[in-house]
Amino acid sequence: MPVKPTPAELQNQPKGAAATAATEIIPPHEDEAHPAVYGPRWWRKQVVQGLMMVAGIFSAALGLESFLLPNGFIDGGVTGISLLTNHTTHLSLPLLIVVLNIPFVVMGYFQLGRGFAARTLAAILGLATVLYSVHFSVLAEDKLLAAVFGGFFLGSGIGLAVRGGAVLDGTEILAVYLSKKLPLTVGDIILLINIVIFGVAALLLSITTALYSILAYLAAAKMVDFIIEGIEEYTGVTIISPKSEAIRRMVTEKLGRGATLYVGKSGYNTQGQDQGTIDIIFTLVTRLEVTRLTDEIDKIDPNAFVVMSSVRDTKGGMVKRRPLH
Repeated sequence: MPVKPTPAELQNQPKGAAATAATEIIPPHEDEAHPAVYGPRWWRKQVVQGLMMVAGIFSAALGLESFLLPNGFIDGGVTGISLLTNHTTHLSLPLLIVVLNIPFVVMGYFQLGRGFAARTLAAILGLATVLYSVHFSVLAEDKLLAAVFGGFFLGSGIGLAVRGGAVLDGTEILAVYLSKKLPLTVGDIILLINIVIFGVAALLLSITTALYSILAYLAAAKMVDFIIEGIEEYTGVTIISPKSEAIRRMVTEKLGRGATLYVGKSGYNTQGQDQGTIDIIFTLVTRLEVTRLTDEIDKIDPNAFVVMSSVRDTKGGMVKRRPLH
């Protein structure tokens, strides 16, 4: 039963809007509602990401100074523009990398947040510092080897930086921004930018240099994908079979994978008879396990309908943690 306030309490109560505000339940400040917990796990994550960024910076610098720069090759994106400008104007490459990336760092601040922008700026400044102060030996004079391994080390560096929560090239930030304004994907925009860059390189340098640079870019792009996706790139597998229960037990008990069942209704056969409902199985496996999964399915039902699709990222459930996280 509520207690009636005394006359003195009524007199001291605020009036009007103040009374309304005083009786409202004010939610706590965002920082108080979700206090930041800087526990061992958080610090371990920061250390691992920092080490990835440092390793990425040195790998990218090695690819540039030991392979691409001595042979006059360029790369795609802002790094390629910096290399092309360096070849034609002889301005300092570290300075060009920083200056040309600054607008994209600012864009990343508004598009992807303050933390991402800070890490990206630190990574770019780190790369410029290493290029200015550390001098690597030339490791390949053969142009083919220089293009392939220059792209290998540069792509590894970019991929490690991405795994560390930053980028060494602002082209991706621009592509993400433009993809929201144009009917194009991020990949399409990056491809168009690089076509322009390599076209200008063919005009200002030579067609041969541009072709070797494209080869270096392809090697770098492949390494970026490999570092980010890892060897455990996942494949989503959908299985439709009358023997779904036996297949489900095989997936969960023999392969040790999680499986999701959902009820589907088969189509009509040629005589127009309803085939009824059927359990559909969905599971995730690594690309190293795809062959084993299909072999086991063939043993149970050779006529099972199997659909596979690439999965770019997964989280939670029974999915194994990716390496380098």
